[in-house]
Amino acid sequence: MAQYGPRVVVPIDLKKKPWEQKFPLHNRWHPDIPTVEVVTAGEVFRIEMVDFSGGGITKNYTAHDIKHVDLSIVHYLSGPIRVMDSDGILAKPGDLLVVEICNLGPLPGDEWGYTGTFDRENGGGFLTDHFPCATKAIWHFEGIYAHSPQIPGVRFPGLTHPGIIGTAPSMELLNIWNEREKDVEENGIESFKLCEVLHSRPLANLPSTNGCHLGKIQKGTAEWEKIAKEAARTIPGRENGGNCDIKNLSRGSKIYLPVFVEGANLSTGDMHFSQGDGEVSFCGAIEMSGFLELKCEIIRGGMKEYLTPMGPTPLHVNPIFEIGPVEPRFSEWLVFEGISVDESGRQHYLDASVAYKRAVLNAIDYLSKFGYSKEQVYLLLSCCPCEGRISGIVDAPNAVATLAIPIAIFDQDIRPKNNKVPVGPRLIKKPDVLKCTYDGNLPITRNPSATQ
Repeated sequence: MAQYGPRVVVPIDLKKKPWEQKFPLHNRWHPDIPTVEVVTAGEVFRIEMVDFSGGGITKNYTAHDIKHVDLSIVHYLSGPIRVMDSDGILAKPGDLLVVEICNLGPLPGDEWGYTGTFDRENGGGFLTDHFPCATKAIWHFEGIYAHSPQIPGVRFPGLTHPGIIGTAPSMELLNIWNEREKDVEENGIESFKLCEVLHSRPLANLPSTNGCHLGKIQKGTAEWEKIAKEAARTIPGRENGGNCDIKNLSRGSKIYLPVFVEGANLSTGDMHFSQGDGEVSFCGAIEMSGFLELKCEIIRGGMKEYLTPMGPTPLHVNPIFEIGPVEPRFSEWLVFEGISVDESGRQHYLDASVAYKRAVLNAIDYLSKFGYSKEQVYLLLSCCPCEGRISGIVDAPNAVATLAIPIAIFDQDIRPKNNKVPVGPRLIKKPDVLKCTYDGNLPITRNPSATQ
């Protein structure tokens, strides 16, 4: 019988743990993580993947799984996959790997997702100084639409995308990553004027054997011990692509990835049903298991031809992304502005992070006037198709950031009107997000003028 449809190169059995899969998953970047398959340029193939937590976060109505999640294991990736041309010659360092997203979606029978905030002592988030508690909302999918019992009165189409897609680094590039990230972790607090909204989070996530999974390499062996101490965490995006969290990277999109090792060694994971720009709650898209159907091409010598290094070596490059033609259509937006002035009234110099934080806080406080708790709005802005922008970065001393929210996702008109929002006790939309207590003692930031 002839085979129809894409070839499944990485299957997933949701009843099994990430390390029990036919091709055990990995959660680090390293050139020596063994590849699991080889694909040919022009071939459409299918990769299946678990959610970033590997099933550790469940659809049970509790946020304790988020509060106590082991963040040393993120993110579980499917792959690596070698890519060769039609003549059987593998992609080579210096080539450009073109990855086209032909199709994608949740795994059949697992059509649900979640959004959350990590506890401030275990991960935190962009607004962790305002929202220190672990929270969770569960989302149900109806075709292209998502809705949540924990955030009623909202329904929107998802722009499904992979949070992570990238190639393996060479050993030279891996060493560059580890050296510069070690430097910022050890010396950054003294050498940089840091954005203070993130002061309680680690400055970098350095290589660690804790929670490390390296695919087919057996844990505890000498080979595993060596690689685990060198392998980079998957948390930030880097020169190889990785955790870029570009919400528009859906059907029809293309990613032009630099190739650093023979075969390219493509990996992907961290599937999102939907995400807002910035993924501000950190556990902040609608996280889910899913699949990608991909097609690759190889542009020989494409790195030198198309990517200009922005650093001291030819390896200091970044991917190029081509956004596909499939997006939700919204015609009306409510846009919130933020500037580089924090909640205490202190002026910062062209700090886009402070400006975006203020834009998000403005949106949260405004939408809480319409019957939502602030935790509900925080999770919503992290996962709905809202648009974040740096609108101004040159007019000292203020950077200007904006957050645009599509009006149509709400079941009520959220625009300002002459008939004002009622003053006094308001009915909070119930049920609220699933929530744990915060048991730490770090100070919580209060905006003295915000709606209580």
